[in-house]
Amino acid sequence: MAWINVISEEDATGALKAQYDKYSEPLVGVDNILKIHSLNPKSLRTHFDLYAHLMRGRSALSRVQREMIAVTTSNINRCKY
Repeated sequence: MAWINVISEEDATGALKAQYDKYSEPLVGVDNILKIHSLNPKSLRTHFDLYAHLMRGRSALSRVQREMIAVTTSNINRCKY
């Protein structure tokens, strides 16, 4: 399995720390899917903005339908995330 080096929440500073603070979830912290961008904070922000647009932006699909598509796709891909 591939391994991507990431900067932990405890070691983050500057712009990365600000983004981690912004995107942190109360019980779990920052999702690993965002941490993979830790070496490139602009990429992290762009990834989050795209995700937010796809999941919460204007669409003919409801939020529940979009979540169901994401879960189904992850299951088909055998993604544990």
